[in-house]
Amino acid sequence: MAVSLREYRARIKSTESMKKITRAMELIAASRIIKAQQRAQAAAPYARELTRAVSAVATFSNVDHPLTREEENPKRAAVLIVTSDRGLAGAYSSSVLKEAERLNEKLRAEGKEIDTYIAGRKGEAYYKFRQRPVVQSWTGFSDQPSYDVAAEIGAVLIESFLKEQGEEGDVDEVHVVYTRFRSMLTQEPTAVRLLPLEVVEAEEGGSVDRPDASEVLPLYEFEPSAEEVLDGLLPQYVQSRVFFALLQAAASELAARQKAMKSATDNADELIKKYKRIANQARQAGITQEISEIVGGVNALADANSGSE
Repeated sequence: MAVSLREYRARIKSTESMKKITRAMELIAASRIIKAQQRAQAAAPYARELTRAVSAVATFSNVDHPLTREEENPKRAAVLIVTSDRGLAGAYSSSVLKEAERLNEKLRAEGKEIDTYIAGRKGEAYYKFRQRPVVQSWTGFSDQPSYDVAAEIGAVLIESFLKEQGEEGDVDEVHVVYTRFRSMLTQEPTAVRLLPLEVVEAEEGGSVDRPDASEVLPLYEFEPSAEEVLDGLLPQYVQSRVFFALLQAAASELAARQKAMKSATDNADELIKKYKRIANQARQAGITQEISEIVGGVNALADANSGSE
């Protein structure tokens, strides 16, 4: 019984140590998420206005630009999947990977081949373990993305999109799968088509992805020409949209990690209480057994003494 008691005490000690770690990670995530949320909110107006400007130019200029041109028979699509670099964030990465799998199934059903691009070590490990090809991956910035990284990713995607059909590495569509930050309790895996630029009517209230249908798009005068304006705007549009997706994903990752670590800390509390209760029961059982053995020994000794008389 003493051995069992030592085991439970060791389990209590190790669980308390784990609880300290999860609590510390919860507090770190809580301290970072406010800044990440503020960055995502600050980037939203710029992304929204840039989307409105590009939509207005593409709608009213009647310019046949490569980044807005729909292929008659698209054969290949690029999919950028934004995951995390670290774990201990609950189902954050698995949820976005499942959304990516759904998008891939849809694209394959349409007869398209898929080029996969990955942001985050979790997605990279997922595809490497399953021996699936990845064109290019970026890691080391998931919780604090920078615009430089977004610009690099956007440039690679645009380069692939602008290649002539049949050329190695060319794609006809570009999609991004990331996690949209709705609130501290809700993070929603989302798939968005970036290219070719799709000017469509939006849901009521509008969004960064799609302008509001009831909103009057601004009128622009193009100088020197609408085509040159689009040449300058569209790369900025793609890079800003990628950056916005990275910021949303960073806020979602921190929120998911805080929630997961809080749940782990609460579970550790419950486990410690359970182990203490079992350890107390084991200790009480050991004391009871020792008392029974002492009483039994005393009775046996008394019986032996009375028999000798």
